[in-house]
Amino acid sequence: PGLLNVIPSERTRKQELGEVLCSSPEVAALSFTGSTDVGKLLYKQCGDTIKRVHLELGGNAPFIIFPSADLDRAVRGAMAAKFRNAGQACNAANRFLVHSSIYGEFLERLSGEVEKLRMGNGLEDGVDMGPLVNDRAFDRVSGIVDRVGGHEVEVVGRSRSDHHPCPFYSPSILSFGSNSDVPIFHEEIFGPVVSTWSFTEEEEAVRLANSTRYGLQAYIFTRDLSQAWRVAEELEYGMVAVNEGVISNPNNPFGGWKESGIGREGGPGGVDEFTEDKIMCFGL
Repeated sequence: PGLLNVIPSERTRKQELGEVLCSSPEVAALSFTGSTDVGKLLYKQCGDTIKRVHLELGGNAPFIIFPSADLDRAVRGAMAAKFRNAGQACNAANRFLVHSSIYGEFLERLSGEVEKLRMGNGLEDGVDMGPLVNDRAFDRVSGIVDRVGGHEVEVVGRSRSDHHPCPFYSPSILSFGSNSDVPIFHEEIFGPVVSTWSFTEEEEAVRLANSTRYGLQAYIFTRDLSQAWRVAEELEYGMVAVNEGVISNPNNPFGGWKESGIGREGGPGGVDEFTEDKIMCFGL
């Protein structure tokens, strides 16, 4: 083997290849970026050889907006955190939790920006967002949205971009008010759909944010620095962005808590995932 080895595989044989990599004693470490369900399977398969495992898995990021927040900045942050790469990012904002006193105003401002989004070929001037990765991704996002039909929900915003065929999915905003008892609250959307809920107390926002098996990233918007520190410490997430819609940086350790993965990418600690410590003691 050389420094870098690429092993092509047909999609139909991916499970077979994964089993070989996980079970082989020649493989000292395994790094995987993908869904939590697949990550759990690989984690189990690596157990027999006790190999080092690094997993960067799913997310269900809360985007919390408190009454003191700069709404213009919050809207800009929301657009960046939700719609980059058409929402296909593990750390994309997934659940928007907005204080009831500013809930309506935030939705109105965000809707105005969403309606301006233009879909199309990303190489063309003026295009803001491209398609989902394939038809299967389109069907998955459509299915998630379709399942909220039996619940009280209001569509408050949708892109007015020219019609595009599948797998382009029109950016949308769904308002659930204070009802978090809906399936979409617990699902990683992985698409350009904004789901919003209202809250009244800080403790309620933290409880809603933490009520998920994921713990990759969270977003907070507030002018109250004490509140920012307090809430950030209470959130069960590996990364917390305060008044910022984009947190990723090669110098920062990237990774989550709970079922969002094990280990970190980026920063000095990212190298440690692929090294072993050794102590040598010399008697002189």
